Amino acid sequence: MSALEKGAAQAPIGKGIDVVTFGCRLNTYESEVMRREAESAGLGALQGGAVIFNTCAVTAEAVRQAKQAIRKARRENPSARIIVTGCAAQTEPQNFAAMDEVDLVLGNEEKLKANSYRALPDFGVNDTEKARVNDIFSVRETAGHMVDAIEGRARAFVQVQNGCDHRCTFCIIPYGRGNSRSVPMGAVVEQVKRLAGNGYAEIVLSGVDMTSFGADLPGSPKLGKLVKTILRQVPDVKRLRLSSIDSIEADDDLLEAIATEPRLMPHLHLSLQSGDDMILKRMKRRHLRDQSIRFCEDVRKLRPGIVFGADIIAGFPTETEAMFENSERIVKECGLTHLHVFPFSPREGTPAARMPQVRREVVKARAARLRAAGEAAYRRHLTSLPGTRQSILIERDGLGRTEGFTLAAIDAGSPGEIVEAIITGHDGARLIAAPLAAQAA
Repeated sequence: MSALEKGAAQAPIGKGIDVVTFGCRLNTYESEVMRREAESAGLGALQGGAVIFNTCAVTAEAVRQAKQAIRKARRENPSARIIVTGCAAQTEPQNFAAMDEVDLVLGNEEKLKANSYRALPDFGVNDTEKARVNDIFSVRETAGHMVDAIEGRARAFVQVQNGCDHRCTFCIIPYGRGNSRSVPMGAVVEQVKRLAGNGYAEIVLSGVDMTSFGADLPGSPKLGKLVKTILRQVPDVKRLRLSSIDSIEADDDLLEAIATEPRLMPHLHLSLQSGDDMILKRMKRRHLRDQSIRFCEDVRKLRPGIVFGADIIAGFPTETEAMFENSERIVKECGLTHLHVFPFSPREGTPAARMPQVRREVVKARAARLRAAGEAAYRRHLTSLPGTRQSILIERDGLGRTEGFTLAAIDAGSPGEIVEAIITGHDGARLIAAPLAAQAA
């Protein structure tokens, strides 16, 4: 469970077609595939156009936001055809099919095929005709969809893996994505070559459970081998970044690449979820708190200055105050900088939804405390960087990201360009950077 973005990102991506994307980096990548397939199916020629919602099911709030956005889209586009897909559509198709605003519901496998967008049902059909969602667990392979660009973004995402074989007690995602399956290494390398050749300076490898990559491929290559192969075979890649990883599955080749490959970015986002051993066991996680702390310590020795982010859930069922304080402390003990805090949200169909729940007001208060701890850690990080030299990838005019994924304000460069800069200060939310050329002048 990882998130770069909060809420939804919407962009007109073709004549008459809008895509609204919720959730993770993998959804961002898949939305671009959907755009291409919908265009090839002729969706853009429909009178009134089409709006496609690529939903997220991580939390009940994500589902609520998607439904709210769908209703708004219908009010603003009364003649448009509205299609809903993504993880929430996969896990609860009939709830979306029952919405009067929705014309078609597609599953996570169906959304990537042009045929799914052809022969849309007529307006006013019944709920059963609206939903085209197959059993996601019947899917055995993940294709390496070729994408030439990611609309409006300075970096490009490449899918290397989908699905998850683990069954964390809080997580609905395996039921939206299916079992773990990997994109063949050759297909990943070709996709990276294509994007690097199209001018993307930074490529982000993404997946649902990315450190499980390769278990289903011939020879069972691991993520570290994939990373090394990309860096060796695609010299045009200036920056390679990993999305969320499970530290307990980090292999030796991956650790070696972190230590020796400067083009592999010094930023890891960890799927921690809790800092308490009993809660981790009740979550059915595969690591303990001391293993997380030791992993961060060991990787810092390999790559001094590496930046860690993490997902942490506040208020998991049965969590006592003492258990929560263990999560609060692990922010400092792991030296986390970019914290994604999730107030526990019971998802129907998961074991955690049947466990004794923590009162909602307590969950919210603990989430607020964790966010405060994360904000304090981030400010400490910002304070440590003035006077250092940083390479900044410009995302949009005046803003970019360092190699450690820290936001920086800089008056230089164009989106997609990497600018060498000196950090002159910070404003509490972002670094203030001056390009080296300006310094020399």
